[in-house]
Amino acid sequence: MIDPSLIGRSLSPVTAHVEPGRLRYFRETLGETNPVYGDAKAAQAAGYAATPVPPTYLFCLEMMDAEQAFEFITVIGVDIGRLLHGEQRFTYRAPVVVGDTLKFQPRIVSVADKKGGAMTLVGIETKVTNQNGTHVADCARTVVVLNPKTA
Repeated sequence: MIDPSLIGRSLSPVTAHVEPGRLRYFRETLGETNPVYGDAKAAQAAGYAATPVPPTYLFCLEMMDAEQAFEFITVIGVDIGRLLHGEQRFTYRAPVVVGDTLKFQPRIVSVADKKGGAMTLVGIETKVTNQNGTHVADCARTVVVLNPKTA
């Protein structure tokens, strides 16, 4: 079982730069074809100051630039083989574009046992701000921890 006293615990902040090459690789990997995400002129025509990131890019960017990509696994104290990705949400408050430098501040927001203790859901929320201190996004994910069977 996961210790509920972890609720409210902040994880290490991550700073990441939105670089065009990494963004292009992400788009190509996904097969993203919307020109707004790959063509500066199309992005500007759509009202962006520069090429914006696709909605799910922030999750990858945070993990790629973290000193410990899966720090939360160490914090909650479970083997990675017992984890499942349960849910992911993104709330954008302002555009995130090529050239931005972002600060991610994740924290554990919930720990809930389910199915009679067979699993525990751990909620992690991340506040994202840009180089100007503007709150640009909130990311939330739920990690499912499969608990060992007890007699």
